[in-house]
Amino acid sequence: MAEEAKAKGNAAFSAGDFAAAVRHFSDAIALSPSNHVLYSNRSAAHASLQNYAEALADAQKTVDLKPDWPKAYSRLGAAHLGLRRHRDAFSAYKTGLQLDPDNAALKSGLADAQAAASRPPPTSPFATAFSGPDMWARLTADPTARANLQDPEFVKIMQDIQKDPNKFNLHLSDQRVMHAIGVLLNVKIQTPNHDENDHDADDDVSEDEVVSQPESEHEPEAAVEVAEEEEEEEEEEKETRDRKGQAQKEKEAGNAAYKKKDFETAIGHYSKALELDDEDISYLTNRAAVYLEMGKFEDCIKDCEKAVERGKELRSDYKMIARALTRKGTALAKMAKCSKDFEPAIEIFQKALTENRNPDTLKKLNEAEKAKKELEQQEYFDPKLADEAREKGNELFKQQKYPEATKHYTEAIKRNPKDAKAYSNRAACYTKLGAMPEGLKDAEKCIELDPTFSKGYTRKGAVQFSMKEYDKALETYREGLKHDPNNQELLDGIRRCVEQINKASRGDFTPEELKERQAKAMQDPEIQSILQDPVMTQVLTDFQENPRAAEEHVKNPMVMNKIQKLISAGIVQMR
Repeated sequence: MAEEAKAKGNAAFSAGDFAAAVRHFSDAIALSPSNHVLYSNRSAAHASLQNYAEALADAQKTVDLKPDWPKAYSRLGAAHLGLRRHRDAFSAYKTGLQLDPDNAALKSGLADAQAAASRPPPTSPFATAFSGPDMWARLTADPTARANLQDPEFVKIMQDIQKDPNKFNLHLSDQRVMHAIGVLLNVKIQTPNHDENDHDADDDVSEDEVVSQPESEHEPEAAVEVAEEEEEEEEEEKETRDRKGQAQKEKEAGNAAYKKKDFETAIGHYSKALELDDEDISYLTNRAAVYLEMGKFEDCIKDCEKAVERGKELRSDYKMIARALTRKGTALAKMAKCSKDFEPAIEIFQKALTENRNPDTLKKLNEAEKAKKELEQQEYFDPKLADEAREKGNELFKQQKYPEATKHYTEAIKRNPKDAKAYSNRAACYTKLGAMPEGLKDAEKCIELDPTFSKGYTRKGAVQFSMKEYDKALETYREGLKHDPNNQELLDGIRRCVEQINKASRGDFTPEELKERQAKAMQDPEIQSILQDPVMTQVLTDFQENPRAAEEHVKNPMVMNKIQKLISAGIVQMR
């Protein structure tokens, strides 16, 4: 999907439809946010639209994702150059050339940056109007100019004038250009057919009267308006910088108060920072963190939602948006009182992970899912209903309806996960159904819940015996006798195991049975460990070749225990 959107963007870019290219590349980025090529392409499209601020943001993102890619610095330099940040452009191109000294695009860009830096600044108010990076935005905001921009010829004229303001004089007769300069200078310039009211002028006004109004009388006024406007813009820029700087100081003060756990003071500073600068969502996320610590979860959630909404408007770093979502999810999780309350928190954590795969967010997601599951079990817990389900299972077991019985035992376990009898009974069902691994697991869980419950040992021993693991079954039955020495079922189990082990010792197996036992034994990690032990390898060799050494090995209980396991498995036979 991302490649398809990228292909559409490339096609639109090649056709000169840069706005469409931006849209397609944005769609591709939404699907593949870590693809540096997509940001590079969108940066180029923004630059073609003279949207240098957006081009710079995408170029910087390209560098962040792929700092060793020369083309990233070509995009970065072009964006800085469009914003007339000649030193930054020069630095970007130089960095790129360090990676690829022969790159023609970087060399050309560096030459352009040097030439632009040495060029004297424009003195004409018209040059200033056309050189601003927001020229296209201001024209688009005016209905008449926006309609004119649909004409490729007019767009080409405006691009030429932007590159060389002196070319403005070549288009003084073009009403569209004159209207555009009026929009950019914020002055009203009269042109033929400019206003519908011009057609309503008195017919008795002579041509001489019109000419008698010298153009020079109006030019100084326009110049004064332009100068005043430029001064106002410079003053606004200075005020904006000052506000942003003051906002950062408030943020730092808030951070210091937060570390001291002076939460009310921290909130005051973050709120003041927001009043000074609403284009930095970190003030919202920081304040949300304070509310979270204070237990004011609803206030935290509101700030996080504002941060996400504002962040998307400003196209803030996806990590900041992910941070806001994570804090919202944390607040929702802390507010949860039942299992269903965790569902929105889990959804928000998942959404945060699509913005940025952060380990902390992933950990919080896992914790929320675990807490939800535990609460579900607690909410479902009912010992009385568990006993009823187990009794239904017992009735079905007596009727040899093992699958149906298993379902009821499972329900009993859900209703009361601490009921050892339910696990024991389900283990018996699994054994009857031939599901030995599941039966063994339930038997072991039964013993874990109640180590004194003899049924757990008989179930486990029966499963192991069915799996022909006679030595393991023998150990299980013996362990059970420690808790119930007179249990006949355990004693019978031991007798059956001993018979099978003796049978293996005598080699009383058919070739097929022996082959089956040996193949099964070789899959047992314990048997594999014994056979790979160099000491046991030597012991087995001595039993065959050195009877005197074998006599010494027989005196070692640990060695004989391992040999007995090999005998029981059918690997070794005693003659």
